Amino acid sequence: MAKLTESAKKMIDDKTFAHFATLMPDGSPQVSPVWIARDGDTILIDTAEGRIKDRNPRRDPRVAISMTDPKNPYHSILIRGVVKVVTLDGAEEEIDKLAKKYMGKEKYPWRAPGEKRVLLKIEATHIYEMG
Repeated sequence: MAKLTESAKKMIDDKTFAHFATLMPDGSPQVSPVWIARDGDTILIDTAEGRIKDRNPRRDPRVAISMTDPKNPYHSILIRGVVKVVTLDGAEEEIDKLAKKYMGKEKYPWRAPGEKRVLLKIEATHIYEMG
């Protein structure tokens, strides 16, 4: 496991959008913009059960994340890692925390009826920082 740098922690803790890459069944990459959080050095991505961001890491846990500092577009952080945990536990609470962080709302406003939230817990294996 690679420890997150202080700069990576700050960027994750700020209102930074990330791009989350997973692998499709044929090995091709799939990338989605996501909200991001962390618990210590564990990176957290919240999604809905059954979405591609949920399905792909269950099959192949290798992922990548890129972030660009919104205050300095020449500063970016690239992370390769492994999804170590996929869980429903804490996912509903986490999406509300993310809605507060990114939107200033107490509750995530775009829940679909019957939707179950999933929390992906990612361990970084490589961290690259530029700028």
